Amino acid sequence: MGSKNKLKRFKENETFGNVFQPSRQTLEDHKFELKGHWRSTFFKNDNPLVLELGCGKGEYSVSLAQKYPGKNFIGIDIKGARFWRGAKTAIEENIANVAFLRMQIELITLAFDEDEVDELWITFPDPQIKYKRTKHRMTNSNFLKRYKKILKPEGVVNLKTDSEFMHGYTLGVLHGEGHEIIYANHDVYKNEGSPEEVTSIQTFYEQQYLDQNKPITYIRFKIK
Repeated sequence: MGSKNKLKRFKENETFGNVFQPSRQTLEDHKFELKGHWRSTFFKNDNPLVLELGCGKGEYSVSLAQKYPGKNFIGIDIKGARFWRGAKTAIEENIANVAFLRMQIELITLAFDEDEVDELWITFPDPQIKYKRTKHRMTNSNFLKRYKKILKPEGVVNLKTDSEFMHGYTLGVLHGEGHEIIYANHDVYKNEGSPEEVTSIQTFYEQQYLDQNKPITYIRFKIK
């Protein structure tokens, strides 16, 4: 994507009522006013709150919002020029139960209150295979601690990935720390009984992986 195009998208994001872009300083100074008030202030209902972490173009967040009108969805990514597409689609199609938040995932406890979130989706994260990149893996111990803080006691996490490495690594962390694995499958399209929200929604990149016959893996778990 050219820098001209990126700038255009950044500018357009600023005009979207469903996009929030707090600065790191605002978050660290505890001045982000939506923290603890997403339902009452933005969504104006008491429906469950679901986050997609590293939402990319926002396709999954938008599709989930269309599929589950009784839930609120927020796609989170640091790359605003990417989720511009999802935010624009939501506005054009009048999908009111989805929003987008531009920030780094490591700051998530500064944007959401304790027990504010019902469910998390992590879709096709970078597996960060090199050992020195372990701290960036979105299912490592430190990230799980952050997720636990914002999730309700019965809150669940969904990991959907094309990376067997990420799938195996996450299962290892979950087993090692005694978390509750509700469902795990290393090829959701080949095995029967996969949850419908996992197989009925496909991102652009997921379709490419499937065309290459790459298995799509999935884990649903609770953080204890």
